[in-house]
Amino acid sequence: MTADLRTSGRGASIWMRPERSARGPTPEHSRAEIASAGVTLADASGLAAVTMRSAAAAIGTAPASLYRYVASRDELVELMADQVYREFSYREPGWGRPVADLLRLARQGRAIYHRHPWLLELPATGNLPGPNAVAFIEHALAALAGADLTGPARLETIGLFSGIVRLFAQMEISQRRAGQDITQWQDSLASYLLGIAAVGRHPHLAAALADQPAGDDPAQHEPLFDRAMTRVLAGLLPPRTTPLTY
Repeated sequence: MTADLRTSGRGASIWMRPERSARGPTPEHSRAEIASAGVTLADASGLAAVTMRSAAAAIGTAPASLYRYVASRDELVELMADQVYREFSYREPGWGRPVADLLRLARQGRAIYHRHPWLLELPATGNLPGPNAVAFIEHALAALAGADLTGPARLETIGLFSGIVRLFAQMEISQRRAGQDITQWQDSLASYLLGIAAVGRHPHLAAALADQPAGDDPAQHEPLFDRAMTRVLAGLLPPRTTPLTY
């Protein structure tokens, strides 16, 4: 008989346990199938809609049977979070172009958050990364292969980079839910700050608002996300490893 993980797997991360036991019958379902069912539920109705009962029903089994595969709802959500990392597509990084390579990953990460906004409800840290998350880390490290950084600094850079992508996506999704367009919000904010600066009590704010780039500056025609991430990445990396070519 297949063991119930509510008792047999207590305390061990799901990533530290084999997907199938060496003993007992062949499992009827896979972790990928269970995770996909949870992702579909969360995409349609939010993370709260994902329960052991609803996930079990989605794959056509009884709730008690689901405990043969995951020890808790938390583990189910871990599977779901790792599953979405499969949506990244990777290609061989261009040597010496870490900004461009990481920006490519950043765009994909931002799109993933928009497809699966429930990801923002999960803590950014606390769980061990699953195999798809580790694959992402490996490819991000490959993009940094030519950077003059120590191993710990490379990992810190990836953590900071990922956190900024999450923060940007969170801002966009929050504005979308509030019925705001980011460009309209920026225009509204600029108009508001101009009114404050006109009083004359905030000279640095007034100077910043008055310092508009030339109309032929190509950077100003790039999307805000690309401009912001390029500047962040250039700041995170040593100067001689940050060519801004795409």
